[in-house]
Amino acid sequence: MFEIKDLRVNFGGIQALKGISLNVQAGEVVTLIGANGAGKTTTLRTASGLERPASGQIWLDGKDITKISPQDRVKRGLVHVPEGRRVFPQMSVLENLELGAFLRRDRRGVAADLEQVFQRFPVLADRRTQDAGTLSGGEQQMLAMGRALMSAPKVLLMDEPSMGLAPLFVQEIFSIIAGINETGTTILLVEQNANMALQVASRAYVMETGNVVLSGPAAQLLATEEVRRAYLGG
Repeated sequence: MFEIKDLRVNFGGIQALKGISLNVQAGEVVTLIGANGAGKTTTLRTASGLERPASGQIWLDGKDITKISPQDRVKRGLVHVPEGRRVFPQMSVLENLELGAFLRRDRRGVAADLEQVFQRFPVLADRRTQDAGTLSGGEQQMLAMGRALMSAPKVLLMDEPSMGLAPLFVQEIFSIIAGINETGTTILLVEQNANMALQVASRAYVMETGNVVLSGPAAQLLATEEVRRAYLGG
C-alpha cells in the first residue's frame, strides 16, 4: 500500500534522512519510534510532499508519487495529520472538518463521512459551531484526525498524536487510532510514547539519526531489551 525506498533528505549540509526504506501493507498500523531528532517527522513530511528528497522514491498503491504535489497525494489517498494538530483556531469545528474535504467532489460521500466523524467524535458534533481554538488539546487532536478522515484517506500519516495530552486523553486517542484502523484505513504512526505505539501497531521501525536501525513485529520489539532500555524506561 505504501513504501519508501532509499529516501535521503538534506537540510543544508545536514543529512536528515540517510537512505531509509520502509513499507506499510494494506490494513496495517506501522509505527516509527526513536529519539527526538531521529528523522521521524522528516520522514512523514517528505512522504506527504512538504519536504523535497535529495534522492529515493515514495510509492502509494503501486505508483511512484515522489514528484507529485502534496494536494495530488491527498487526492490519491495519502493524508497527513501533522505534529501539533494545526487546526485553524478562528474557524469553527465544522469549517475545519469541511476543509478536509476541500478536494472532493462527491457531495453525498462527504455528507456521509461528516456524519461518521461526528459519530466517532461526539464532542465535535456537540461543538460544531465553536471556534477550534477554544477546544482543549485533546479535542483539537480529535478535530485534526476528523479533518484528515474527511479527505477519505487510504493511508494516514500520523505525527505525535498524543503529544502534550493528559493521560486520559492519550488512552482515548490510541483507542480511536485502533478504531480507525479497524475500518480498513492503513496507518503510519510516529509517536514518542513508544509503549503505546508498539501496543497498537502490528510492525515497527526504530530510527536513530536518520537511519532505520531495527525493524520487526511490534510485539517482538516491545520485548527487546535494547528497545526497552532506550525507549521504554527499563
